[in-house]
Amino acid sequence: MSNDENVEFLKATMMGPNAMRLSEELSSHLNINENMRILDLGCGCGLSTLLLAKKYGASIFAADLWISPTENYERFQSIGIDDKAVPISVDATKGLPFANGYFDMLFTVDAYHYFGDTVEMLPSLIPFVKKGGYIAVAIPGIKYEFGENVPDEMKPFWNDEVARTIHSLDWWKNLWETEKGIEIIDIREMLCCKQSWDEWHTSYWQGIEEDIKMREAENGKYYNLIQMIAKVI
Repeated sequence: MSNDENVEFLKATMMGPNAMRLSEELSSHLNINENMRILDLGCGCGLSTLLLAKKYGASIFAADLWISPTENYERFQSIGIDDKAVPISVDATKGLPFANGYFDMLFTVDAYHYFGDTVEMLPSLIPFVKKGGYIAVAIPGIKYEFGENVPDEMKPFWNDEVARTIHSLDWWKNLWETEKGIEIIDIREMLCCKQSWDEWHTSYWQGIEEDIKMREAENGKYYNLIQMIAKVI
């Protein structure tokens, strides 16, 4: 993203901390190649899809609940990845329309925390990834669980939905460690945290002002970005 046209595209398509930045860091810990078929689950406007298709040449199923397949198809045409990316509408909580073992990897950025917070979700997704394949996740998180002790500066921004979806690295690790169908390869705080949040706050997303106020209030004390990579066994 080094010219004005690309920066404008980024500002218009971000739906959270810069998914392009998160995808770049997450994918650097994976061996992705052009022969792979990847499910980009919760792809949003397709920034993660764009990186996977352009940088690695992989074949991507770009699945999202909120953004229509037609909108993403038109966007994929405009950026020249429509031959590599199949847009599809799915609700991960209601099952996926794919064959078992169909994907080499499940890749999800800025999305898994919205639907993956239950003990049932991970085992429902594992069958779609072939044995030896990977599940790779990058999401917003917090440095520790607040519980009933929400910091005063965070109370204006903390509601039941945020409390349900935003968790600490240890919380996610404990959830994934109960699943016997995977081997956890890597769980860590991401290095791109500040840059990804800063870039997100330049976006044109409706309501971004409230998110900017939240970030100013927390001032780097609480929020982070978390990546999780597991091998299907």
